[in-house]
Amino acid sequence: MKRIKIGERWIGDGEPVYIIAEIGSNFDGSLKRAKMLIDLAKDCGADAVKFQCFTADKIVSKEGFEGLKMGFQAKWEKSVYEVYKSAELPLEWIEELSHYASKKRLHFLATPYNKEAVDILDDVGVPAFKIGSGDITWNELLKHIAKKEKPIILSTGASTIAEIDEALRVIKSEGNNDIILLQCVTNYPSHFESANIRAMKAMSEIFDVLVGYSDHTPGIIVPLGAVALGACIIEKHFTDDKTRKGPDHPFAMDVKEFKEMVDSIRALEKALGSPVKNLYEEEKETVILQRRCLRAAKDIPKGSKITEDMIDVLRPSAKGALEPKYKEIVVGREAKVDMKKGDPFTLEKI
Repeated sequence: MKRIKIGERWIGDGEPVYIIAEIGSNFDGSLKRAKMLIDLAKDCGADAVKFQCFTADKIVSKEGFEGLKMGFQAKWEKSVYEVYKSAELPLEWIEELSHYASKKRLHFLATPYNKEAVDILDDVGVPAFKIGSGDITWNELLKHIAKKEKPIILSTGASTIAEIDEALRVIKSEGNNDIILLQCVTNYPSHFESANIRAMKAMSEIFDVLVGYSDHTPGIIVPLGAVALGACIIEKHFTDDKTRKGPDHPFAMDVKEFKEMVDSIRALEKALGSPVKNLYEEEKETVILQRRCLRAAKDIPKGSKITEDMIDVLRPSAKGALEPKYKEIVVGREAKVDMKKGDPFTLEKI
């Protein structure tokens, strides 16, 4: 049994899936909207809300991105620098948002993209650190976060097994072993053909760690598949309106979709059950209706030698009735009592 404690919550084997509503930049520069989205995430059944803590100057090179537009960023109307600048979460809001989420009984999480953000998040008491896929090779940041001695949720989008292995070694070198790896495809949105949920399971086996999925595909198919294969965390981008302007709105889940995902995950958890094969209470009557037993195919007088044509194998079963597998034993025996057509054979009657 592998488990890690995030705040007051145990995460891992035998525990409910930990569901993160990734608000990201969808607060659109408004503290009021950020709080509103926290409210909606709570209503949808999320366990945590997550933001991203960066300043544009410390995450992208304005000069480096000039004239460079590729992948999902090619669709942006503004320059890459301008998009990041408009998506900044003011650092002075972090404490207020953290307290607000706590009042709603939600965990406040954020992905820090520099050491200053790490320290601020640590000061406000985040229960865990989330590291984005893009920083998996930034060992200096990994070490700084690891030293905070809090659980680390590490996304692995666009990463090789060797890169994941090195990141884990760096984190563990600081004495931090509370790590959860998230399978992820770094594209917005990503395609079902690339989801590769089984890679999540493979990472669990290779590295002996807890795993989850940070999903950018449409809908709930990938999250449900991940949960079925053992994900202990599901992260999905979250908004109230997918038609709003902003880089994250179009591929995020809206309120209805997110709630459907949460409800479906909770139902799936019940359906997954345990590795033990049980006879359930609701089956105790249906097993009688569905099972067959040996019954008299005709009236059988006492003392008759029982032949095969005197036996039918029919539903329903009956208390004490002989199962079909005992037919060869019954043939050739003598009837100890008179039997009517349809009577079940029992040991006492032969």
